[in-house]
Amino acid sequence: MKRLTKPIPLAALVAVAALVGLLAYGVSSKGTDDSLDKAVASGKRPPAPALDLPRLDGGGRASLADFRGKVVLVNYWASWCPPCRSEAPLLERWHRRMLKGGGTVLGVDVLDTSDDAKAFVREHGLTYPNLRDGDGKTQGRFGVAGYPESFVIDRQGRVAALRRGTVDDEFMRTSVVPLLEQGS
Repeated sequence: MKRLTKPIPLAALVAVAALVGLLAYGVSSKGTDDSLDKAVASGKRPPAPALDLPRLDGGGRASLADFRGKVVLVNYWASWCPPCRSEAPLLERWHRRMLKGGGTVLGVDVLDTSDDAKAFVREHGLTYPNLRDGDGKTQGRFGVAGYPESFVIDRQGRVAALRRGTVDDEFMRTSVVPLLEQGS
């Protein structure tokens, strides 16, 4: 028994136990749903997952279906997320541009407090609609694993493109503009 209490064998035993635990966790955990990524990457446009949440401003509820016939960039964000802060002005600029072509940005604030989220919207002068998913219940449907993440929904309610991470002007030009130009 004295051999197991020596530093090297004890450390080896702890390391082995940790590796076995990590392996068991990896095998048993479901992981992130990447089915949207695979479908879009193969050129398909799967139906957008259902999204029905309270409006962040308290004005009732809204659903993604309410925007059918429009090009919608659904953006998952949180006020405490530094990349979300840097992305917000770009999204507001593109929202104003998208309105002219029959589109909108639709923000989904997740795992945040209402007060912090509302302050974020005011601070960045966001005019696009924002929904509140306080407990993050909808992000699994989209396979959201981090913030920000965005999904381009075509006029028929299908996912046409997605970005895991911040969007930029190039993504918007290549993924949103062609859909806007197609008209209704």
